Amino acid sequence: MGSLAIALQALLSHWRRHWLQCFSIFTGLWLATALWTGVQALNSQARADYARASAVLAGPAQAQLVPRRGERLEQSLYVQLRQLGWQVTPVLEGRLRLAADRPLSVRLIGIEPLSLPAATVVAGVQAEAFDLAAFIDQPGQAWVSPDTLRQLGMQAGQQAQTRDGRQLPPFVLKPELAPGVVIVDIGHAQTLLQAPGQLSRLLLNTAPAPLPPAIADQVTLQAASDDGDLQRLTDSFHLNLTALGLLAFVVGLFIAHAAIGLALEQRRSLIRTLRACGISLRTVLTGLALELGGFAVLGGLAGVVSGYLLAGLLLPDFAASVRGLYGAQVAGQLNLSPQWWLAGVAVSVLGALLAGVGSVLRAARLPLLALAQPQAWRLAQRAGLRRQAIVAGFLGVLALGCWQWGNSLPSAFALLAALLLAAALLLPALLEAALGALARVCRRPLPQWFIADSRQQLPALSLALMALLLALAASVGVGSMTEGFRRTFTGWLDQRLSADLYLTPRDTAQALQISAWLAQQPAVSAVLPSWRLEWRLGQWPAQVQGIIDHGYYRTHWPLLAQSPQAWEQLAQGAAVMLSEQLARRLGLGLGDRLPLPGQTLTVVGIYADYGNPKGHVLINADALRKHWPQATLGSLGLSVTPEQLTPLKHALQQRFALDDSRVVEQASLKAWSTEIFTRTFAATAALNSLTLGVAGVALFISLLTLGQTRLSQLAPLWALGMSRGRLVWLSLGQTLLLSSVTVLLAMPLGLLLAWCLVAVVNVQAFGWRLPLHVFPGQLLQLAMLGVLTSFLASAWPLWQLARRQPSDLLRQFANEG
Repeated sequence: MGSLAIALQALLSHWRRHWLQCFSIFTGLWLATALWTGVQALNSQARADYARASAVLAGPAQAQLVPRRGERLEQSLYVQLRQLGWQVTPVLEGRLRLAADRPLSVRLIGIEPLSLPAATVVAGVQAEAFDLAAFIDQPGQAWVSPDTLRQLGMQAGQQAQTRDGRQLPPFVLKPELAPGVVIVDIGHAQTLLQAPGQLSRLLLNTAPAPLPPAIADQVTLQAASDDGDLQRLTDSFHLNLTALGLLAFVVGLFIAHAAIGLALEQRRSLIRTLRACGISLRTVLTGLALELGGFAVLGGLAGVVSGYLLAGLLLPDFAASVRGLYGAQVAGQLNLSPQWWLAGVAVSVLGALLAGVGSVLRAARLPLLALAQPQAWRLAQRAGLRRQAIVAGFLGVLALGCWQWGNSLPSAFALLAALLLAAALLLPALLEAALGALARVCRRPLPQWFIADSRQQLPALSLALMALLLALAASVGVGSMTEGFRRTFTGWLDQRLSADLYLTPRDTAQALQISAWLAQQPAVSAVLPSWRLEWRLGQWPAQVQGIIDHGYYRTHWPLLAQSPQAWEQLAQGAAVMLSEQLARRLGLGLGDRLPLPGQTLTVVGIYADYGNPKGHVLINADALRKHWPQATLGSLGLSVTPEQLTPLKHALQQRFALDDSRVVEQASLKAWSTEIFTRTFAATAALNSLTLGVAGVALFISLLTLGQTRLSQLAPLWALGMSRGRLVWLSLGQTLLLSSVTVLLAMPLGLLLAWCLVAVVNVQAFGWRLPLHVFPGQLLQLAMLGVLTSFLASAWPLWQLARRQPSDLLRQFANEG
């Protein structure tokens, strides 16, 4: 125990003289933990909210009867089943826009508490504990979560109104409820949703007998395990964020790894002295491990707190992303479990282990006398380059295998991980080869020294340069994918949203009235009704859209693939078109047959449907209404002369009592869609920028710590008559040379990453593929940003070098002779 205390005291004395290295290790672990835990905080909050949303009605009655066709059931089916002895509970769901101080679209759920099984729990309240009179009678109760009340800017006990003027029951706070969900009695829900005598589904407790044929034709039994649509749809998004967080975590660890390695190299004489004084290698390594553990705990605590604050800053954009992509609601405030905090510290400890174990093992393997040799560390590092290159080759083969034979989202991300890791491991060998080639063409002494000294700095800077490579490649890949998606999405919107005015009537009856009135208006050149129906094809939810035979669709509905006379076949009612993601999920192509309830249609077209989490089916409106009369007229698109657009909009609003949310101009709809798109990728862009910033910090800290040890290489040049200013320019040139080569290598790696994102990851995650776009201006901007990052990272160390006194340089010769 005494020898361990002596070893610890000696090892810790190093940090009093080199406080910057101490700060470097702490910063690396802190940043790595902060970025990783911040991403995991966002994912944890979202998954908790998904679970709360899925468990609004929790209990044994999780199996349910859902409509075989359409979105709603007749209430008479519920009565018939109860009379036959079936223990079923009716539920009605729908979207409702509330006109509060802060308008909000909520998911309204109507329940019938009298028929709920006793063991059922609704928003944390057991069915037996319901206050039936207060919940059912007038004015009733509307259960909401604290987050929903905050978003509405209201308090418990207040009543909100819908956009159409209907009033909700008074709000009652339920902390266990998911955000964006409002629970009311089913009678109130039918009034608010204007769905008298209609239900969404029937929760099933017991089934005494097979369903009668007349009822079985209208409903289908859905098992309890089939309620995870939201989790399945959002898995890809969360996996993408996790990958970015892991990349930032790795880049942060590079800072700690470089600082730990440099500190251990500087303490090789100290380790030699301790060993020579009789302290065993095991005791020295134990001291190093305890020292590393202290850094891990401190960095972990700081990282977890910073990760929580970072997640809080990113949460609004993250919630907008999930809502825009999948229609899912995420709370506006973080509510994390204690396990998350403990996991953050554990991740920091693991990161410290990964960052420091290599250096500790190298110190353990080097012979005792070699610890004192100035070149021992660099020679040991050189020997590792060959091993890194071999590992990089194996990872490259793994990446090729994942691309060739992988057919899942995990294999797609394994491809990205193997590709990035292989490139990072190969970078030092490529830089060494490039410097070796330059050395062969240099003939004069100063250029030879310039290259030789750059090669000697390479082991200490390699990790920081690897971090810069990964961060730049991620910026190029994600930036190219995002900008390409933006252009594709904008072009797609210009084609798909080309009607001048879009109407969303309250119901089908009102839609038919509006259509009849519009037919008499000379300002309207075309009325394009869109009939809607919700289906479930296999395990995937799908939206069916019925359209009329009109030349507008041939011009403004772009197809990725189509059969000859595709639109003519669709107009005849014997064919169907599918969105790209639904076609991929079902494994269907042109000419294949799609079995639908009561009919089988031929696939004649496949089209892009970006941003829709559900599958989409295009069918002839007359055929849809003939076979599925429960289809609803969901929207109307109008072609209007420009000068009559505003007067027609006002006339529609006044005549049919439609608010601004139900009568939308094309320009407003496009602006809203573009804003949703921008916010959708805001969190990803922020994480990408943070990763590049961390890479800059890694390079800065590496150069700063390296600057303290390079005086022994620079002092002989100064002694030969070279000014300190010229030494500064030479050092800057070395840094820019290494970083510029790294930036040049990052560009093709980033483009390869972009191709993997659009052609592999996107297809596995969302079901559609984007075209690959290359933006030279963006590449030049990122390359300049990478060089600028290197320049800024080297500015302070070089300024310190310029201010060095002659006595500091003379001191390097104190032990000569």
